[in-house]
Amino acid sequence: MTGTGVAARRSVADVLDHVWEHRSVLSGPDAYALALLALGRENPLLACLSAGTDLEAEFAAELPRQYVDLGVAEQNLIGVAAGMTVAARPVFASGLGPFAVGRAFEQIRTGVAGADLPVKIVGTHAGLSAGSEGPARHALEDLGTTRMLPHMTVVAPADAWEAAQATVALARTPGPAYLRLGGPATPSPYAERAPFVLGRARVLRAPGRVLFVATGPHPNLVAAEAARELAARGVSAGHLNMHTVKPLDREALLAASARSEVVVTIEDHRAVGGLGSAVCEVLAEAGGPPVRRIGVPDVHFDLVGGERYLLDRAGITVRNAVTQALDVVG
Repeated sequence: MTGTGVAARRSVADVLDHVWEHRSVLSGPDAYALALLALGRENPLLACLSAGTDLEAEFAAELPRQYVDLGVAEQNLIGVAAGMTVAARPVFASGLGPFAVGRAFEQIRTGVAGADLPVKIVGTHAGLSAGSEGPARHALEDLGTTRMLPHMTVVAPADAWEAAQATVALARTPGPAYLRLGGPATPSPYAERAPFVLGRARVLRAPGRVLFVATGPHPNLVAAEAARELAARGVSAGHLNMHTVKPLDREALLAASARSEVVVTIEDHRAVGGLGSAVCEVLAEAGGPPVRRIGVPDVHFDLVGGERYLLDRAGITVRNAVTQALDVVG
């Protein structure tokens, strides 16, 4: 864990300062762990549960009475987390993305979302970030399954800075949530520090003929580069970071797409069910522009390899984003 120099940083504000300064070298999971420890110091009723991950080692060492390791047993993780809300609020329950949601979906649906309990499920190594370990580790359905559940807030931060901010925001928000985190550190899309608000998209580039809407680390990097490439070709393109997939920021989406000729969604998730589907729902009801969805195709994606290799094979690339946009605007 990259927490050098943070042991003495006791407050949430200090940790946020640290993460901002190191936002391009810290991973999302590490930023989450740092923020969670600061929140646990602040709130003795906050509980941290883990399905055999080592992210919370510092939390366990400093706040052992607020920590439980359930081992590799995600269904039990969610059941215990739901039960602990009788005495603890909120409860953060973390595990690997494909298992924390996929293996424990019934427990999440009935015991957490259905009961509207303050359990914050954290899925690490989501998307294709653990693809070198095979397709069983691809977390490609988690946005779709969690956003369908009642009361559920669904967040996919773009970088470590947003991961830390989202952790703080979710800890202070009632009800259940899913926090989707990637793997290794990625460059930050932010040059200036700005407030994070759940359900409020961030405009990273002013709207144009094309609007890119992305969620998560690599998709936002793809969107940013594709917008720059289109601009170099004389085609104006905007970029909206939709870090909160549910509740989707309808107002920002409709405002940004009002003068766009095409909206291109980008996500490291299946192209059905996730961000692209959510955007289509809003724009179809409002009579908005056409939508092109970039995500993992609707096939059994049984490839093994590094994250960037798999993203390229799935078409989650700058080249494909530019091609999809130009196919409509010419």
